[in-house]
Amino acid sequence: MGRPVKISDQGRPWFRPRFISSERKTGTRDDRKYYLIMCEGAKTEPNYFKSIQSELPRKTIEIKILGEGRNTLSLVKSAIEARDRQAETGSYEFDKVWVVFDRDSFPPDSFDNAIRSATAHLIDCAWSNEAFEFWYILHFEYRNTGMSRTEYQGKLTELLGEPYQKNDPQMYQKLSRREGSWLRAAERARRLYIDFTASKTPPSQSNPCTTVYKLIEELDQFRAK
Repeated sequence: MGRPVKISDQGRPWFRPRFISSERKTGTRDDRKYYLIMCEGAKTEPNYFKSIQSELPRKTIEIKILGEGRNTLSLVKSAIEARDRQAETGSYEFDKVWVVFDRDSFPPDSFDNAIRSATAHLIDCAWSNEAFEFWYILHFEYRNTGMSRTEYQGKLTELLGEPYQKNDPQMYQKLSRREGSWLRAAERARRLYIDFTASKTPPSQSNPCTTVYKLIEELDQFRAK
């Protein structure tokens, strides 16, 4: 709870109530949750999450999705700054902040440190090793052997039955045509994550693995049941 405002301060030039939404200003309660999803990629991940966003009722959740073109530690830093800036100057605060990024070819320490930094600043990570596309593959099959980034396109072309386009804005819809596919993908991803965690393997060495399922499951709670 914040420090009470002195009556003598009200009306002074320096006095400005902080973190009050426009709904609260009019006396109505705003029960929506406000999310920030900040993605490493400029198109692939934002396109996917925007498709999910279109299916969620805005009366219960408002999501800001940004494709930053940044990576690992710089992405986490940008997310912290965006959250703090919103809290300081916006009409609401973000209830949850997620960062979405890949292992790629970045040094192991950069990847692991980014996850530790996010956790320390109360930011959730949907990370993938090697790439976000591994989440797509899990819609079709369980896989516990590593793949390089160059292998993903060929594998997804085979599984989709059509050429895989990295920035395809319809990717979520194509995957959703497989009934229950994201639930199976989440089960497979969770199984891999638990196995790597049990063996105390750091994220940078957990290939293949993805925690994207955690964010997907959290967003699914806002669907109209």
